[in-house]
Amino acid sequence: MELSIIIVNWHSKEHVRNCIASILATTRSIRFEIVVIDNASFDGCDEMLRQHYPQVRFIQSNQNLGFAKANNVAFLESQGHSVLFLNPDTEATANAINVMFEYLQQMPNAGAVNCRLLNADQTVQTSCIQSFPTILNSLLDSDLLRTLFPKLPLWGMAPLFSDKDGPVEVEALSGACIMLKRAIFESVGMFGEDYFMYAEDIDLCYKIRQAGYKNYFIPNVAVIHYGGASTEKTDSDFSSVTIRESCWRFLQKTRGKAYSMAYRLSMLLSSIGRITILLIILPVRIVRPNGVSGLSALHKWWAILSWSLYLKDSSQFSLK
Repeated sequence: MELSIIIVNWHSKEHVRNCIASILATTRSIRFEIVVIDNASFDGCDEMLRQHYPQVRFIQSNQNLGFAKANNVAFLESQGHSVLFLNPDTEATANAINVMFEYLQQMPNAGAVNCRLLNADQTVQTSCIQSFPTILNSLLDSDLLRTLFPKLPLWGMAPLFSDKDGPVEVEALSGACIMLKRAIFESVGMFGEDYFMYAEDIDLCYKIRQAGYKNYFIPNVAVIHYGGASTEKTDSDFSSVTIRESCWRFLQKTRGKAYSMAYRLSMLLSSIGRITILLIILPVRIVRPNGVSGLSALHKWWAILSWSLYLKDSSQFSLK
């Protein structure tokens, strides 16, 4: 078996069905298997697979293991010499998986590869590649600054705006679509299970670089990722807090306790500043360009403020 494609399902049965259909329609000349693990959503994904894709291996988890652990469980049940971790709300376009696979095999120093991620309207998701988080890029992270200065090294997404066709070395790749060799994934300790969601891909890419390999972005093929745009528009308290909590854990592991505490302090100051601004402009009922209302934004930053003060953690917010 050359390639194992692993998909974690959580209330995404129809997305899984479309994802598998796209894989089967676009992937040629590779001996591959598909492994789907359900994270205790019990949404009928098993029955759908039995009816439409009986060749797919299905694993039912009786509890929500989170993204990292669920992928690790499925990986241990897989057989491919290489592995592609793919979000359920993705669809492969022509030759995308083949091209990633070929480059991964050709480059001896390649730790992991991914490709361009597109929204449903074919616009590029800038989160498909990024730099490792720091206090500075976390504080300055905003749609406005990213739009005005997209090639700033701070974001790590400059290759998205380059004309280069071949692989480009980057710091970190999105876990929505990431391919690597089985031996490398095992050697770096797989996904870090201390992350429930978010930052497990950053952590993996960091470990790959620490082991002496490189992460590559392949710009000339694409995968459609339907979840990328909607997540930004409906940013729940759970995801807002979990993103910061996971980043804090990553910085604690890689830069030490003092730096991670400074990051938490920076999120406290940032949330106070954002809340102050929102309270001033809220009477005009402003709606941001991405569709998030001022009231929703206020709720989000209040949740982040509570987290930064250790009043709440991600487990105290509901996962919608």
